[in-house]
Amino acid sequence: MQTDTIIYIVIAALTALLLALFQYAYKSKLNTQLKTTLTVLRTISVLGILLLLINPKFESKTFYDEKPTLVVAIDNSESVSYLEQKQNATEIYQLLNGNSEIKKRFNVDTYSFGKALKPIDSLNFSEQQSNISNSLKQIGEVYANQVAPIVLLTDGNQTYGSDYSFVSNTVKQPIYPVILGDSTIYTDVSIKQLNVNRYVFLKNKFPVEVIANYNGNETVNTELKIWSGNSLVFRKAIQFNAEKTSEIVSTTLLANSVGVKTYKVELTPLNQEKNTVNNSKNFGVEVIDQKTNIALVSDILHPDLGALKKSIESNEQRSVSILKPNEYIENTNDFQLVILYQPNNNFNKVLSGISDKNLNSFIITGNTTNFSLLNNSQSAFKQTVTNQSEDFQPKLNRNYSTFIVDNLSFEDYPPLQSEFGTIEFSVPNDVILSKSVNGIDTNQPMLSTFEIGSTKHALLSGEGLWRWRAQSFLESESFNDFDNFIGKLVQYLSSNKKRTRLNIDYKSFYNGNDDVIITAQYFNKNYEFDNSAALTIVLKNKEDNSVREVPLLLSNGSYSVDLSGISSGSYDFTIKHNTESVAASGSFEVLEYNVEQQFLNADVEKLQSLAKNSNGNAVFNTEIEDLISELLADSRYATIQKSTKNIVPLIDWKYLLGIIALSLFAEWFIRKYNGLI
Repeated sequence: MQTDTIIYIVIAALTALLLALFQYAYKSKLNTQLKTTLTVLRTISVLGILLLLINPKFESKTFYDEKPTLVVAIDNSESVSYLEQKQNATEIYQLLNGNSEIKKRFNVDTYSFGKALKPIDSLNFSEQQSNISNSLKQIGEVYANQVAPIVLLTDGNQTYGSDYSFVSNTVKQPIYPVILGDSTIYTDVSIKQLNVNRYVFLKNKFPVEVIANYNGNETVNTELKIWSGNSLVFRKAIQFNAEKTSEIVSTTLLANSVGVKTYKVELTPLNQEKNTVNNSKNFGVEVIDQKTNIALVSDILHPDLGALKKSIESNEQRSVSILKPNEYIENTNDFQLVILYQPNNNFNKVLSGISDKNLNSFIITGNTTNFSLLNNSQSAFKQTVTNQSEDFQPKLNRNYSTFIVDNLSFEDYPPLQSEFGTIEFSVPNDVILSKSVNGIDTNQPMLSTFEIGSTKHALLSGEGLWRWRAQSFLESESFNDFDNFIGKLVQYLSSNKKRTRLNIDYKSFYNGNDDVIITAQYFNKNYEFDNSAALTIVLKNKEDNSVREVPLLLSNGSYSVDLSGISSGSYDFTIKHNTESVAASGSFEVLEYNVEQQFLNADVEKLQSLAKNSNGNAVFNTEIEDLISELLADSRYATIQKSTKNIVPLIDWKYLLGIIALSLFAEWFIRKYNGLI
């Protein structure tokens, strides 16, 4: 309590006493006992009221012990079971979680992980992917402000995510890997990697690259074969030895029919080879009979051109040619879609040709666009010409209904620069993105699609798309999200299909261990997105004719179903509305491949590197007692005594109000009883 406050309390006490003495002692004819009682009661009442006005604050400290946290994360993927470490992992978990000395020294938090990190419910070692890196990063974020060493029970064989060896750069906790498995080298041949394009064109040859690996010290001979069904389409003899442990085999195969084609690559097993699962791998390609050619017409050089070309050509079914206006005019019939980037005076013939030939188009405007020419050459929209530019942020319209838009965080994307002024459409248009300034929606379209007769068109008001593609990479360490968005827009514009009330989005085939997710959008008769529809997918396995029905769930403006974990094979499916006669069908294939069964050993070197980089220590599963002793003896994990300082103002002390009320009542009652009132 401060000195000033103490002085005020002393003054208040003297004041209360003097007032009470003045009223009951000065020239008073009351007897001594009554006089004393009333003086004391009045002093208490006045002092209590003055203390409330002064409102002094009282400090109190409570001390407590804070133990460090021991995080135990267990690899729940299939590879642990495949390496016959399931029992070891379970026993070590129970030992750490039940050790009395560990519990006395640490607060123990336990997690399991496969592709994602989750609190331990049960251990079944059935996860089809393992992402060690992401799991450690999530633990590091949760315990960023604590002392929390991490005990990691794993074989170190990661099948998904970035390299975890250097995760200690972001996870500021010591990591203690418990290695499930051994470092014994078994003689083994395996297919390490398979590189092939997803799409190929009819009657074309497509490249296949196979990386074959060998573990062992002896000279061995094997043979690499590629099968298409029961037909052998390629074979090559390979020899390995202690110095030659890898070979890259490249060949080309002919695509002679349209559709999904599956192949199998295999290496002939060695004598007494322990693991033959990793000797073979299936792959698929989708054979298509034509390629979508897109003209990107521009009279200027701009980074947006490269970003658009990269995004569109990320789908191998599409090819982009960057042309000058006069070059495009000479080859108009070679393209299914034309993208006009910032049309100027040289685009006069290009714009008139699009109108005369009823071509699909995508117009992108910016600072060098001639809006007078653009307004006069078409009648779908008019842009107010102000000759002033402005930076506009994109705002996603989640009710856009023409095609499925992924849930991108456009609000965090950099602004595009476009003409300041309004855009007025004379035809019905659907807005994908609207313009906003400082978080305020201007209700002006930034990206719109519209149809004129049988043709489809889009308008983007703004330049700087290359920044969006870069931002997509910064957010997800991949260009896929942005490229998929542009790809869907281009697919819509280059297609002549009529609009339907039920749109579905899926892949023609999925590799083993991929997420099998199918999405759909359902619209009412006015083509407005219906978020109350009841949709069901009927899935039929072509091989055994088994049928299962699964409801679709609404999420982020579309309906989706996750079929991950279904067995390999060919499937037909139909998505239908439960009460209306609206349905859409498709088919896909799941290729047989289990990435978790490709390993023979624990990845000892990488786990030891992880421990070293994080100031931890890697041990084998037989050394768990040594690890427990090390954790208990490490001075970094000492219990810390901390204190909590509480400051409580007197006005919060409710008993003081009761004392004041009680003293006033007692004073009134005594005076009343003695006839002084």
